[in-house]
Amino acid sequence: MATEQLKDRYGVKIGEVREFGSRLEIYDRYGVKLGYYDGRYTYDRYGVRVGKGNLLAALLPRF
Repeated sequence: MATEQLKDRYGVKIGEVREFGSRLEIYDRYGVKLGYYDGRYTYDRYGVRVGKGNLLAALLPRF
């Protein structure tokens, strides 16, 4: 399992992407799962397809 931390321009952690085989999952700074990418489509936390391709960063909340 590989993990990539996502940070804002000030170096504050805003989320992370965890790899589980061919599936990527995105979590916010508090560890809440926001969605996943299955290699073809991106889905939100409820399993609703967001779009084609890796759109995980678009699932992060704006502050």
